[in-house]
Amino acid sequence: MQARNTQVMFYQLAEDESEENSLSHQACLQAAFFYRQKQKVFIYSKDQEKAHDIDEMLWAFDANSFVPHNLKGEGPSYGAPVEISWQAPTGRRPVLINLTDTVPDFVSQFSQIIDFVPNDETLKQLARERFKAYRQLGFTVGNQVITTQ
Repeated sequence: MQARNTQVMFYQLAEDESEENSLSHQACLQAAFFYRQKQKVFIYSKDQEKAHDIDEMLWAFDANSFVPHNLKGEGPSYGAPVEISWQAPTGRRPVLINLTDTVPDFVSQFSQIIDFVPNDETLKQLARERFKAYRQLGFTVGNQVITTQ
């Protein structure tokens, strides 16, 4: 049962950026955007190494506006505004940034989901499958192309 209309936005990565760097960079941009909107964010990564990479990237992301964040289980007991993990969330947050190749089991607890369409054809097909899965869950799904500046 879905009590609210979950919004999903897919961002298609620019073709001239390296896949991994662009995905991490875009995840940090999105986390910073939602933090400035006073929204709590959960960044879900495929594994512990990727979670640590995002954590490190956020520390150095924007010298003019720090984004308070921590890996799940670290930091304050109430959690930082941005939490990063490769495990399911324990607290309630409105925004999910999905950096995995699947639709997580826990997506229904979020009101806003950010996902990405990589350039690699295999990964692009997995993104199409996630797109369909979100729609089947009754979520409103949109997409936007990221252009490089």
